[in-house]
Amino acid sequence: MSAAREIESDICIVGSGITAALMAEKLAAERDVTITVVEAGGHTTPLRERALRRARWQQYGETPWPNDHVDDQNALGTAYGFSPSMNVGGLAMHWGGVTPRFSPEDFRLRTLYGVGDDWPISYEELDPFYQEAEERMGIAGEQGPPEMDPRGQPFPMPALPLSQNLQLLREWAGKAGVTMWGQPSAKNSVPYAGRASCQRCDTCYPICPTGAKYSPDFSFDALVRAGRVRLETETLVRRIHADARTGRITHLSANSTRRPGETVEFRARSYVLAAGFTWTPHLLLLSSDARFPDGVANRSGLVGKYLCGHRNVAAQIQLPLPLFPGVNAQHSLVTKQFMRPGALARYMRHDLRVWESSFGQEPRFKDASGGVLLGDAMLAEWRSRARRGVARVRAYYDVLPARESELRLDPTVRNAWGDPMPRLAFRDAPESVELRGPTEQAIRELFARMARAGDGTIVSSASAAGDIGQEHPGGGCRMGTDGATSVVDRDGRAHDHENLFIAGAPTMVTASCCNGTLTFGALGLMTAARVGRDFPARA
Repeated sequence: MSAAREIESDICIVGSGITAALMAEKLAAERDVTITVVEAGGHTTPLRERALRRARWQQYGETPWPNDHVDDQNALGTAYGFSPSMNVGGLAMHWGGVTPRFSPEDFRLRTLYGVGDDWPISYEELDPFYQEAEERMGIAGEQGPPEMDPRGQPFPMPALPLSQNLQLLREWAGKAGVTMWGQPSAKNSVPYAGRASCQRCDTCYPICPTGAKYSPDFSFDALVRAGRVRLETETLVRRIHADARTGRITHLSANSTRRPGETVEFRARSYVLAAGFTWTPHLLLLSSDARFPDGVANRSGLVGKYLCGHRNVAAQIQLPLPLFPGVNAQHSLVTKQFMRPGALARYMRHDLRVWESSFGQEPRFKDASGGVLLGDAMLAEWRSRARRGVARVRAYYDVLPARESELRLDPTVRNAWGDPMPRLAFRDAPESVELRGPTEQAIRELFARMARAGDGTIVSSASAAGDIGQEHPGGGCRMGTDGATSVVDRDGRAHDHENLFIAGAPTMVTASCCNGTLTFGALGLMTAARVGRDFPARA
């Protein structure tokens, strides 16, 4: 094995997902620093190839994102949300671009409802970082009623236009007493940041062919071109090394994923782990030694604990509305009406989203009696069914995590260097175990009330299956004021290591009841502000 190659910088960021991209942008713009970003994977599909990749996906089912993983880096024990996606940009290369904020209640659950735990920060403190994340990504949105949807400043871009389908569905929801508006999204409604406006290609997930949807590679491409960031790809960080006396991190050791025998050491003044809720605690646990036998930053024993997420209940509702599927079907209506319920006799919070749907609307080759349909007969039969449209409704509900909701090292499954892989197991806190049945029943009753309000019929209903995983997960390095009951402080700095910061999803205390990506980014920007205070401002 050759001698380790050394790379020095002021700040070293591990991971190149959406949180890392926003942090690198902020630090490069505001501080006179050198920044190294380390990514285990390589580059995947660039913008110039995305239209072709979209066509291949549509025609042949090919993945639009080849080479987006490292073969033997796999999270075990769960089926959702833990893709071994390791590439420049991370999972946000093929996200849906949905960007709701959490509600103020999410940060004060214990105070308001007597369940879960309060965060050490408030919504009001995170609001400017939410705004900054929205501006850096480019978020199009409309504010709902301020009492439901508080924010300090307007969205950077006007909302994406509602299709005729969504306008009709908004009127229907209103009849059921539900106030809805367009879901905010990281998709340009007007040209923004050098990228075109959305053309409603309707393949936001898995791939936007035009660049109207934000993805982190746009940030990294610009930073690398400007010489503001050094991006080291195909390099897996495997250990964090801390000084036994002071606890300060001295360096990171890594290996090339293309040439496994090639070693690299990263040395910096400050280190930021932005590798997501799976790979960040995994790296901390791998980094055990005589001084830190349970891993780095783990004096509390909570690294990998309190993994959090949420589940959903969904339904298809047939309505006497002229809805015609295929008009920006990935855009939706949203409400926070049930995220801000006020005082509760029993804790129960969820979001609500509504889409157009093609459920049961596809052309058929046979009629109800089994006769073959051809030509005009097929068209007539389809038109007869199209007189009644279908709405898809879904509610994510809050799930409080147990301490035993955890990531641990599995010594039976190892990568090429012999490192044990992470195994995850989600567990609900006792309150959520007790509340699951009543919560899902209340959501189904809401759907039934909505159906009745529109003279409609529920034609399909399902809840999230099993307990193998949760949606939009986070946690594993929760924030708090006490080093005995948390891993990092309110700014993301590890209680045990003054120059080690953990950013984004792992620091979350709970996961709310809506998509968490914008919150991951906002938390990362709050951490970047603290990291930056140790360096001179850019002139």
